[in-house]
Amino acid sequence: MSISIKFFEHPAGGYKKIFETVEELNEPLPATVTGRIPSFIKGSLLRLGPGLFEVGSEPFYHLFDGQALMHKFDFSSGQVTYFRKFVKTDAYVRAMTEKRVVITEFGTCAYPDPCKNIFSRFFTYFKGVEVTDNCLVNVYPVGEDFYAVTETNYITKVNVETLETLKKVDLCDYVNINGVTAHPHIEKDGTVYNIGNCMGKGASLAYNIVRIPPQQKDKSDPIEKSKVVVQFPSAERFKPSYVHSFGMTENYFVFVETPVKIHLLKFLSAWSIRGSNYMDCFESDEEKGTWIHIARKHPGEYIDYKFRTAAMGLFHHINCYEDSGFIVVDLCAWKGFEFVYNYLWLANLRANWEEVKRNAMIAPQPEVRRYVLPLDPCRQGKNLVCLPYTTATATMRADGTIWLEPEVLFSGPRQAFEFPQINYKMNNGKNYTYAYALGLNHFIPDRICKLNVKTKETWVWQEPDSYPSEPLFVQNPDGVDEDDGVLMTIVVSPGAQRPTCCLILNAKDLSEVARAEVDIMSPVTFHGMYKP
Repeated sequence: MSISIKFFEHPAGGYKKIFETVEELNEPLPATVTGRIPSFIKGSLLRLGPGLFEVGSEPFYHLFDGQALMHKFDFSSGQVTYFRKFVKTDAYVRAMTEKRVVITEFGTCAYPDPCKNIFSRFFTYFKGVEVTDNCLVNVYPVGEDFYAVTETNYITKVNVETLETLKKVDLCDYVNINGVTAHPHIEKDGTVYNIGNCMGKGASLAYNIVRIPPQQKDKSDPIEKSKVVVQFPSAERFKPSYVHSFGMTENYFVFVETPVKIHLLKFLSAWSIRGSNYMDCFESDEEKGTWIHIARKHPGEYIDYKFRTAAMGLFHHINCYEDSGFIVVDLCAWKGFEFVYNYLWLANLRANWEEVKRNAMIAPQPEVRRYVLPLDPCRQGKNLVCLPYTTATATMRADGTIWLEPEVLFSGPRQAFEFPQINYKMNNGKNYTYAYALGLNHFIPDRICKLNVKTKETWVWQEPDSYPSEPLFVQNPDGVDEDDGVLMTIVVSPGAQRPTCCLILNAKDLSEVARAEVDIMSPVTFHGMYKP
């Protein structure tokens, strides 16, 4: 039986505070702990997000434009500290030096220095705008190193003990990609898989799966041994789909090609001639629908099945697994073809509550969906899915395409189950039961959710005027069940005496286990990791 979800109203607008600039810290702050921190929590919670929302008099306009700030809660012998530093990317350092936006971000255009003469301004436009290295989205390990990342070809090596920035790495130096996602898959041995689009021969587009091997015995950098292991074709020659994540089972990769496209010619011409930003180069087409592609992992081999479904937006996969000749794909979908990022301008997110709700009313609606892909589709006109526990269907049409209809696992009007997490070490790529997520209420993050994907039972943690972030699952090493462990999230409560805390919840029922609070405000964070 599901717990009824109470959706809070936020007329006071406290959420506006999580979209405001903060300063970095010179040294860690001791936290005030209530409750009892589990003995197996002995490490660091690392989080990334925007921390600088304007440079001098120039504002950043989109949620994904603010300069990258890394946060860390350290746990040791029951003591907790909080620390944060800006990642010293080229985008950040040059902005601080010139006191203006120097490198174009997702939704903010950088203009040439107005003090330069007209000829130097013209040549700056002509050579195009530099790709940003503002790594505000996620942090993950490669070998023994850690990298802060965004979605371009640049990743930034960081020291996760001191939060110092070490070096910028251009993945184009090693593999043929134009960018990679901030959501790699990492196997137990440390092998990293990621996906990015690329330009192939004859200017044809494709999507490459890149493999970075685990830590090398000779201590060399694993990134230097990166390889493309398989390639997915693009439905359109000059318009790659926006890719935020992908799925991986024990034996297959799953790639969902949505109708949200990057108009490549617009991207190249607009940026080389006039001021433009990434958001200007997206377009959506409902008629294109959605293609779902699969490929074998070993050996890397594309399987030319034409899975199709209705137009949708997609940012985060929850999990994928194989069962009795099928691949089950669970994901956080947005209905229709419109790009959800159109609703994440900072002006929208900082609006008064009634205006926030009005904007969300016309935005695409969120839904947790399950698709089932038959690995041996052969019968035309009949539902090919025979798994007893799902209502998802797959039907082969006369033209050879296999039309997929999903099972809805969770749906609440303007209530998103997003930034999903699972017990990754135990269940990634395998049959599973529980997913955890950040609940978005009209795009405002105000609750933590748990979903039983088999029964559709839900649990919710929520407090008034409190704004959590993506919950990270940490397994109890003595636990047996899939949900034996805790969830860790950073919660911002602007009106509280100590407005930032690391909240630890029991993963079984979302009851509070402990919290570590500090007397300092923090902005929104996107993704991160727990480092034991």
